[in-house]
This record gives sequence, structure tokens and C-alpha cells, in this order.
Amino acid sequence: MEWLDRIPFAILVAAALLIGLAPIYPEPHMVEKFRMLVNGTLRRPIDIFDLFFHLFPLILLIAKLLRKTAAN
Repeated sequence: MEWLDRIPFAILVAAALLIGLAPIYPEPHMVEKFRMLVNGTLRRPIDIFDLFFHLFPLILLIAKLLRKTAAN
């Protein structure tokens, strides 16, 4: 996990915000995909991939934060 330590926090925060909120209009994909997940309509592989694609920077940011707090 040393590769995660080399990624600056600023890059991960920017990526999590930009990719997580894209596209801004009419609504972010994350909102749409979570709505589909709650309604049980998140079934197509492209929709599942899209959810993970938009979540990936946030997952990396959380992993980096957990790794940093565990090291302290």
C-alpha cells in the first residue's frame, strides 16, 4: 500500500470531488446510481461499473485517511 502513501491528499480530494460530482447538471451520477441502488434498479453492468468508477477516488481517499490514522 506504499503507492497509496505517495499520492498527495490534495489530488485525492480533488479527484473525489470532480469525479464524484460529475456531471453536475442535471444531477451527479452518484445521486442517480444511489437512487437506482435504493430502488433495486441498479442491474445493468454498465451502471454498476459507473457507480464504482465514480466511487473509486472516494474509496482511495478513505483508505488513505484510515491508513494515516492507523499509523499515528
